[in-house]
Amino acid sequence: MKKDYQLLDSGELQKWERFGPFILQRPCPQAIWKRTLKMGADAIFSREEGRGWTFAKPLPKAWEVEIDGVHLKAGLTDFGHVGIFPEHTSQWEWLKEHVLPKSTFLNLFAYSGALSVMLAKRDVKVCHLDASKGMVDWAKENARMNGVESVRWIVDDAIKFLKREIKRGNTYEGIALDPPTFGRGSKGEVFKIEQDLSELVELCLALQPKTFLLTCHTPGFTPTVLSHFLHQIVPSRMKVETEELLLESKGALSIPSGSVAKAYL
Repeated sequence: MKKDYQLLDSGELQKWERFGPFILQRPCPQAIWKRTLKMGADAIFSREEGRGWTFAKPLPKAWEVEIDGVHLKAGLTDFGHVGIFPEHTSQWEWLKEHVLPKSTFLNLFAYSGALSVMLAKRDVKVCHLDASKGMVDWAKENARMNGVESVRWIVDDAIKFLKREIKRGNTYEGIALDPPTFGRGSKGEVFKIEQDLSELVELCLALQPKTFLLTCHTPGFTPTVLSHFLHQIVPSRMKVETEELLLESKGALSIPSGSVAKAYL
């Protein structure tokens, strides 16, 4: 039960979502269909140069949202995000089944830490890594809101960190990663998914996870693409499943939001 989040409507290249008490309208290029409802929004984001957010009423700088029992800070960013990707919560039940309490878990490109906090609340030993100090600070706020103190916080380039963990002989029972199409590490390192994903996943697998979750939002990286890719590099003893990542909510059309690949024992 997401409680404080709901996808209300989509269409005409837009989507309308409720985060707690506020309705936000944001671009959604996939939504080429007609919208169902005619509703306004408390804040509207536009990618047109110089526009950004416009407001029908004043909104606080930040507010609290509860999603599937996890308390999270929501806030409007300059690039149209709010600190929460609700479509990722569709994978939480699967992770709860495959990641046991007391096990070790590495969350890469971990953003504002909703997944890290959810697992830590279940007594999983989480290492949370993101190249942005600002996002790690945001994740720490989310952890404090949930009374979570056990997460290991890392600001670093993912590939460099993985190489060091391998040299240290460390392993993780579970790993999740949500790499960007393009990104920069904490010291300006450049990440391009089409060039670096193979090395990234191979390094992850060298840490011997029993559960591996890859989410991807890059156009063209379909479930079929990820299936072909993972079947070539994961150990044959691991099962591989891929599917479309959907933003779903009762009463609204689901929105394709990327692809999911799972490998597990």
